[in-house]
Amino acid sequence: MLYLGMLALAVGLGLPIAVIGAGLGQGRAAAAALEGIARQPEAAGRIQTAMIIALALIESLVIYALLMFFLLNGKIPAVTAEQAVQMSGAGASAATAP
Repeated sequence: MLYLGMLALAVGLGLPIAVIGAGLGQGRAAAAALEGIARQPEAAGRIQTAMIIALALIESLVIYALLMFFLLNGKIPAVTAEQAVQMSGAGASAATAP
């Protein structure tokens, strides 16, 4: 039971954390590239190429996290409303009440 709870937590939090991290990384990479281009306009082509490669590598990590999300999401079993009440313990206390 603990395994399924941790799996659901990983599915629910793993992808948003990866997306937030990638967004911050892409923002910093773009800002650094634009600053470099502003300082040395003659190197704009090389800086832009390096930035695009870096952004593609960052985005590939997010795509990998999305793939893991779908794989882990398929491992979580479907739970009906009755099963959820039974697992929460509320069903057990209601059943024993006079």
